[in-house]
Amino acid sequence: MKINGHYLELQDSYLFSTIAKKVAAFGESHPEAEIIRMGIGDVTLPLCPAVVEAMQSAVAEMGQKESFRGYGPEQGYDFLREAIAAYYAGNGVSLELEEVFVSDGAKSDVGNILDIFAQDNQVLIPNPVYPVYLDTNIMAGRNVRYLQADASNGFLPMPDETVDADIIYLCSPNNPTGAVYNRQQLKTWVDYANQKKAVILFDAAYEAFIQDSSLPRSIYEIEGAKTCAIEFCSLSKTAGFTGTRCGYTIVPLALECGGTKLNRLWLRRQTTKFNGVPYIVQRGAAAVFSSEGQRQTKEAIAYYQKNAAVMAQTLQKMGVWFTGGTNSPYIWMKCPAGYSSWEYFDKLLEQAHVVGTPGVGFGENGEGFFRLTAFGDAEKTKEAMRRMEALG
Repeated sequence: MKINGHYLELQDSYLFSTIAKKVAAFGESHPEAEIIRMGIGDVTLPLCPAVVEAMQSAVAEMGQKESFRGYGPEQGYDFLREAIAAYYAGNGVSLELEEVFVSDGAKSDVGNILDIFAQDNQVLIPNPVYPVYLDTNIMAGRNVRYLQADASNGFLPMPDETVDADIIYLCSPNNPTGAVYNRQQLKTWVDYANQKKAVILFDAAYEAFIQDSSLPRSIYEIEGAKTCAIEFCSLSKTAGFTGTRCGYTIVPLALECGGTKLNRLWLRRQTTKFNGVPYIVQRGAAAVFSSEGQRQTKEAIAYYQKNAAVMAQTLQKMGVWFTGGTNSPYIWMKCPAGYSSWEYFDKLLEQAHVVGTPGVGFGENGEGFFRLTAFGDAEKTKEAMRRMEALG
């Protein structure tokens, strides 16, 4: 027996596991401290009424022989796929039903999609970046090059024509930086990918937080994207499904490599390795896209956006440089002078009892930066900002 030695090339601990251990240790030694968590991007509002009602009805169905359902289609029930396609149509994007694949979350599919690509592909990944993009490629033993994102380009790196690429990761609105690509920037990326015959893996998990209508919510709003891009989306942050798990991946039929449709490869992979999302969860997910579900989820998003506005206003008052907070639930702030990311993490935890995420945990270009999330309770968010302002 031999192990996959590439796992030994990973960092010893996943970023958020390290944070959880440090916070737990501090809490045990300071039981009186009221710790406010703004690190992990987990939601705090419950599922909306439309979703709960749909799930309860589905549970009742599963309790009756006449309406009980066993294994479902691996790519998702048509009622949900149709709802997703209609949602895209509302944003001006036309999809075929067979291009929509229901999943248990964007994180799973972003990692699993690599199954359909050869090991010797050249991969471009932004730095800083959501750790899953990098770690899953390290696990597979692929060669990774970095797109340098920093304050000089607003943490929105653009393509270098002299660099060849096969697989390109883009996330907009970005996690962790909150930065959002505009239409012209995405058009440049789409043209580059088509020229290089590369595929863009586009993470749109936070698209519902975009309020500026001039900004694209899907890469398929860009001409030419269907021949070079796979899009991943999630209901985790937009509809509170972090504990319920449901997302979707779009693989266009026009996307081919050497005459082979990637859609067919992904379908084959899913039907082999995935048994599908539970019927009850899919009924709840379909309710998200109903008119009432959309109204209710937009109320939850507005709640988090108010939190982001409070955070942004506080940092502006303090004179702190940051990105995000407008069309994104994340704030990416510069640490005080002289502090590394982890040093600032310790300072906030120990002196203000506030938890964030050290920017260096997302890559070396994140050193000296810090991520805060807007997914907390409104009053606790205000209190956290008061503590940070007092700390200076």
